[in-house]
Order: sequence, then structure tokens, then C-alpha cells
Amino acid sequence: MSNSRHHLMMSAALGCVLAGGALRGACAQSTGFVATATQGVPVSALLGATDLGAVPRSQAVTLRLGLQMQNASALKQLVAAQANPASPSYGQFLTPAQFVQGFTPGTAQVDSVVAFLKGAGFHHVVVEQDGLLVSADGNAAQAEAAFNTKLEQVLVGGKPLFVNTLPAQVPAALGGLVTAVLGLNTVGHMSAPLALPSPPQYLVSYNPTQFQVIYNANTVKPATRASIAIMAEGDLTGVLTDLRTEETAFGLPQVKVIVRPVGVASTDVSGADEWDLDTQYSSGMAQSLRVLYAYDTTSLSDSDTALEFARWASDDRAKGGSASFGECEIFPYIDGAMTVDDQIFLEAAAQGQTMFASAGDTGSFCPVGPAGVNGVPLGAPLVNYPAASPYVVGVGGTTLLTNADGSYDTEVAWNTGGGGISQFETAPSWQEAAVSVLSTTGTRGVPDVAMDADPNSGATVYVGGAPETVGGTSLSSPLALGVFARVVSINPKLGFAAPRYYGLYNPTGGTGGVLPSYPKGGFHDIIVGNNGLYVSGPGYDLITGLGTFIVSQLTADLAK
Repeated sequence: MSNSRHHLMMSAALGCVLAGGALRGACAQSTGFVATATQGVPVSALLGATDLGAVPRSQAVTLRLGLQMQNASALKQLVAAQANPASPSYGQFLTPAQFVQGFTPGTAQVDSVVAFLKGAGFHHVVVEQDGLLVSADGNAAQAEAAFNTKLEQVLVGGKPLFVNTLPAQVPAALGGLVTAVLGLNTVGHMSAPLALPSPPQYLVSYNPTQFQVIYNANTVKPATRASIAIMAEGDLTGVLTDLRTEETAFGLPQVKVIVRPVGVASTDVSGADEWDLDTQYSSGMAQSLRVLYAYDTTSLSDSDTALEFARWASDDRAKGGSASFGECEIFPYIDGAMTVDDQIFLEAAAQGQTMFASAGDTGSFCPVGPAGVNGVPLGAPLVNYPAASPYVVGVGGTTLLTNADGSYDTEVAWNTGGGGISQFETAPSWQEAAVSVLSTTGTRGVPDVAMDADPNSGATVYVGGAPETVGGTSLSSPLALGVFARVVSINPKLGFAAPRYYGLYNPTGGTGGVLPSYPKGGFHDIIVGNNGLYVSGPGYDLITGLGTFIVSQLTADLAK
């Protein structure tokens, strides 16, 4: 039941990027302007695209400008120290006000961007609370002139889209301040990898209380002191009704839900099944919550999801979140969303927040064209974003087997669970030792952890009032969020979870220091299965990461 995706493979562009080329230098542009991270996309590089000519000059566009964080290196060091029990900064998280004071651009810099946009004819110019994102409404003619680019209409698979065929540039006075310009194309678009079971060899459908028992969460106190969030879009009216139906069906307490609108309201309900899964299994795994927030944006475009992430971070109301959607990392790299979002996630980490994200459902290949089996033939050995962000916990998938009494038996790596090596992100310090065993030469490995995802060992989700069996890493991400809620409710100093999870891993352990090992027992080490290019094995691997949670032991280990 995956949402249709208009991910287009920029075959020429991808070849250039992977070879170390720079798309932004492909076309000569006027002097007096400087580059941003938003690169140009020639129509000829879009697979199967029909050029429909220039975008009408009066066509409305909403742009979002990412601004450069200040003192980023110091903030990264702080995040690492916050996770180190031996550091004076351990568990001492920033407030949003402290983040603004120490790490956002100065008032004069932000004002210069606002003045530039207004002078270029844009209106409704809004600066986000954290000072890292500025939104503005205008038209195509204003966008082309302000950012020295060209917008072209294209038709792909019957879908009308537009792209900026030249890189986005800014006047030299704004160079180094404006990092990217989002909204100049509609190619970059997240999707939710929700999966229905194929004809099964074994069909099992678990409910939230069963998952609690399977992963040994039922012996840990419910997350009564924690607030978490899901990232969603569209009309959530039916989703809230379905959540109440699920709670009644499985004897769960009714969780308090607060919807946080982000941007222009949308009537879209195409993703309702995904948000059903997210709400029902994040709160269901947590058992009880202080509040479940639903951040509800206009669409899953890179521009709208960046605004959604920014609001979650600036609000700092929910210490955990789940973005159970993603896209091939090539797209946010090209349009600049990777640059913008990585800063937002770094801000959140420094505030003690953790975002979980689905690693994807196409194995070791990224879906960059019409769907194929495991990303083939129109796939590339890339990973999903935002799971690839160093300041996000990427969640992969397993096939879960249980005993006759409902207890945990074993798991194997799900054969289409996403995972691999990022071509654009570097491994954060806490992951370096784990991925070095796999010789990834300092690049980010995905995922970090895993949970059940195979739809043939999937979950019972109420959609439109009726139960369905679904799976995908859209399931594993909210399950991981629910686990986090229980742990952080007991241990508020947990903060950004990734460094703490990797702190339980010893890559030089085992007999003679040869095999990786876990000196503590917070994870099931998944050692069987493959997802195409990668094979699961002892210790960290590129399908299941550190493994799946043994919640009671994880909670105890992280409390030490």
C-alpha cells in the first residue's frame, strides 16, 4: 500500500555526483551571485520526462531558505558530551532559547535575508523560531530573478512537476549565510513505505500488547512521563478515530493527542493508513504517554517536511519523534534539503530530542525510478533520507518469529529492509567504531537499529475502522519510538539516543578481540539474512544495525 512516488532518476546527474562532479557548476551563470547547496536539474537528466516549457511567470511558489548555523562544530562536540556520563555536560540539554542565543545567525544577518526577499517581491516572509529557516511566498518570475535560476515544467508518469534547471544562487552579500533554497522543484518528495503482506509462508499479525511482550517492554514501566510526536500530513480526522478504535480493541489506555498544524492545511487522506500505523504503534508500544503530538504538514515535499522538522525542534515539546517516511538520499542532496534538515536534527539532538526514521523497504538499493524488485532495475546503491542523517536514528527491519506462547523466538533480517552506506553523509563519532568493522571508510552506515517490519510478521492496524495487516519499516520506526518513550520516561537524561545506543556496543570484543560483541544485553544481535548487497552478521551490520531491542535490559543498561 505504498504511496505513489514521483521519484525521478536523474541518471546523468547521479553519475556526476557519485563520480565527484558538481552539478551546480554545470551551467554558467551571472557574476555577482554565489552558489547554495540547491543544485540544478537539467530536464534531459530526468528519466522519462517530457519538457512542457517554462513555468508560467505568475505561478505561485512557496520557498524556504535554510540559513547557516553558527558554531556548528562546538554544537557537535556538545552533543557527544551530553551522552557521555563522565562529562560535566552529561544530560544537560539546551533549551530552544539557549540554542537561539548561541548557535543561530545574528539578528542583522536574518534581517538581511528578510529584506532581500521583500525587496525581490516576496510576501508573507516568516522566520522560524530557531532562526534556521525563512519561508516566503511569491511567483515563478520572482524566484527566477532572485535566485538566478530557471524553472521548467515537466511531465513524468502523468504527473505535472517543475524543476529548477539551473542551480539556486544568492547575491554575494548573502553568501555563506543562505545554505539552500527549497521549493524550487517538486521532484524531492518523501513517501511512506507501508507494505501489505504478499502471499505468505507464515502470516502473523501482532498487536501492540503482543509487541510489548515479545520485546520485553511489558516489564518496564509505561511511558507516563514522556511526550512523543509523529510527523504526518493531510487530514488526520479519521486517523484520530482509528486510534480510539485500536485502543478499545486491544485494551489500551486512551492517549492524549494534540495535532500541531504546520503550514497550509491539506485535505489529503492518501497517507491516512500510514498515520494510523504511526499513532497506534508508537503509543501502543509506550502503553501510556503524557501527550502524543501529531505534526501535520501540507505535503511530503522536501520543503514542507523541513518546516515540519523545524517546528518539532523549536517547540521542544516531544523528546522523541518518528518520520516513518523517506526518499533516496540523492534528492535531498541535490535540492539542498539534506543541508537544511541536518542542521535542524543537530539542533534537536542538542536539546535532548531523538528523531527515528524508516530505513526503507527496497533493500540495499534506493528507489529512484519506477518501482522494481528490491530497487532493481531502476535502483542505486544509496540509502534513504532522513534515516541517513547523522543526527537521526535510522530504523531497519526484521522478520519476527515467536513461540507458541507468544514469547520471542528469533528474528532474521527482512530481505527488503533498507540499509547500506551513504554516499553523502559521514559517520558521527559514536558510530565510527561500529562501521569501521565493515570498512565503510568513515561514511554513515544505515540503519542504526531495527524492529519487526516484514508484513508477513506484521501488525494489525485499524484503517477506516477496520483491521488490516501491514508492515514495512513504517512499522519499525514507530515501534522504536515507543521503546524510546518508555526508556526516556524512566531516564530523562537519555536525550539523543544514538550515542547512548552505540555506547552499549563493543566492536573489539569477543574471543581474541576478533568478533564484535555486546558487553551489555540491550539488543538482540540479528545474524541471519540479507537485503541484496549486504549480509547480516555478528555485531553491527547494514541491515539491522545494532539489532532489535530487549527493552527491559536496554532500560537497565542505559541507566548505568
